[in-house]
Amino acid sequence: MSPVQQAPAPQRTAGAPHERGRRRAGRGAGILTHLILIGFCLFSLVPFVNVLLISVAPQGQLAVGIRWPSDIDFGNFPRAWDAANFSVLMLNSAIVTLFVVTIGTLVSLLAGYALGTMRFPGRGMVFVLFLIGLLMPFEATIVPLYYDLREVGLANTYAGLILPEAALFLSFGAFWMRAHFLATERALLEAARIDGANTWTILWRVLVPNARGPITTMMVLFFIWSWNEFLLALVLAQDPAVQTVPAGLGLFIGQYTTDYSGLSAAAIIMTVPALLVFVVLQRHFIRGVTSGGVKG
Repeated sequence: MSPVQQAPAPQRTAGAPHERGRRRAGRGAGILTHLILIGFCLFSLVPFVNVLLISVAPQGQLAVGIRWPSDIDFGNFPRAWDAANFSVLMLNSAIVTLFVVTIGTLVSLLAGYALGTMRFPGRGMVFVLFLIGLLMPFEATIVPLYYDLREVGLANTYAGLILPEAALFLSFGAFWMRAHFLATERALLEAARIDGANTWTILWRVLVPNARGPITTMMVLFFIWSWNEFLLALVLAQDPAVQTVPAGLGLFIGQYTTDYSGLSAAAIIMTVPALLVFVVLQRHFIRGVTSGGVKG
């Protein structure tokens, strides 16, 4: 009977310690990265937590640093709502933001589609003009814009707020959608053309369904920017009947300078709609950001 042969013991490779070292270094770098990110998140939350605590503090309590209020008073919110006339301000902001997001999204889609998929004379120059719109500070044009709108009767109107804001966001929207459409496979567009699809069909039936993430990201950004737009609303809409929340809050701050609890409650009220929109659409927003690589 032949003896049972034992399998040879596995030999250690020279690279095994180095591989384990690389894995440990990778885990350490990952932990350090997460700790840094958590630290930055906590640091960015400090102002919001401070405002939130002051908003529920009793009226007249001095706001010094971050501390728990001596008594919780939620009455600051209805008081700030009535004092700042938030019912009218919220309605105006909702109307302006809805139209700005709709108009800005549609025009950005068309501009991005033309710049990203079509070849026409002056295409590069048009794109350069959009880039100039991104680089130029709109504060430099707001005074002439006000006089132009007043000449055509659009000052202190919804249209006088909606059109400039939509135009202000158009440069970014066109740049954003152009980058996404440039990254689309050419074979997909050629296949649609072979099947008989025209220009409009390719845009609405082929490209838009595949661009829901970037489009949602752009719409969320347009909503937040329009909702928080202060300077345009302050200069172009001086009539209280058409003022938006940021402009109304600015006037409220001027009237209630020492009422820290009321001011903080008003700031929280203004922040809630934009925060809710971002939280609800957060998954689509992140997907749109991560899927949209910028392609020259």
